[in-house]
Amino acid sequence: MVTPFIAGLPKAELHVHHVGSASPRIVAELAARHEGASPVPADPAALAEYFEFKDFAHFVDVYLTVVDLIRDDTDVRMLTFEVARELARQQVRYAELTVTPYSSVKRGIPAPAFCEAIEDARRAAAAEFGIELRWCFDIPGEAGLPAAEETLRIALEERPDGLISFGLGGPEIGVPRPQFKPYFDKARAAGLHSAPHAGETTGPQTIWDAVRELGAERIGHGIAAAQDPGLMAYLAEHRIPLEVCPTSNVRTRAVAAIEEHPLAVLVGAGVPVSIGSDDPPMFGTTLEQEYAVAARLLDLDDQGIAGLARASVEQSFLPVEGKAALLAEISEYVARTAGPATAR
Repeated sequence: MVTPFIAGLPKAELHVHHVGSASPRIVAELAARHEGASPVPADPAALAEYFEFKDFAHFVDVYLTVVDLIRDDTDVRMLTFEVARELARQQVRYAELTVTPYSSVKRGIPAPAFCEAIEDARRAAAAEFGIELRWCFDIPGEAGLPAAEETLRIALEERPDGLISFGLGGPEIGVPRPQFKPYFDKARAAGLHSAPHAGETTGPQTIWDAVRELGAERIGHGIAAAQDPGLMAYLAEHRIPLEVCPTSNVRTRAVAAIEEHPLAVLVGAGVPVSIGSDDPPMFGTTLEQEYAVAARLLDLDDQGIAGLARASVEQSFLPVEGKAALLAEISEYVARTAGPATAR
């Protein structure tokens, strides 16, 4: 249950996807705008059934049908601005949005127009909603090395002001991480942070590869680390955080049931974690609901929930001054509203 404390808590969101954050209203509007060009239903009520996933591969297939609805820079700008509106409604002050420019550019949107659209939305959202957006340009792993080459080119040639990190998403099975090392090396040399997905639908070795080969500073998902005590100890010692999205892991069948989620095992081993929402409308969740799920899995009171919010800020790629300001806002909110330190 989302409590009033969670609803009002200032937050940072570190694992949320650009297209995957399109609300049913926006998806339906895009489907209606491009009627007949996609199997995505234009009726918001029908989307819940459409977003029932058999497994991770089916999720990727459905996700790409939504990507197909993004046809021009106007679509990109609208989507980005509306995602910011929804995040701000949840008291998100700062978000690192995972963006996959390759998917839009290969569908005909020029890279400069794509980047200007997200930047225009970023500036407008800061002015209207008080939220700061930053970009993680993400290689779609299923598209292979050509996608890596193009994603790196767009990142380095366009270099939008909000770009802060370089990532890798899509399926893990059959997409080994080491092959992307040259691209991550160049991105890191250009000053971008490394934040690949790993260890969601594969085992701990994928996470080791992300750390050793891709220089990962944070890991998207990473829940398979719970299977390897040595890996958990390494992540804890080197303070490499995992971006954990509990409902997503259940909806994609990476975890059989929420009660079996390894979040508590990871936290108990000292692994740094933040709580994210991944593709929230597709998974029928919000960042607020993910905080409520995490609070239940970890048996947290209000003070503990605030600790999750602080962890996201501390693990973000915000500059020191930005972290200090948001941490101070969280502390002020807790002092004003937190209930007694009793377990939920």
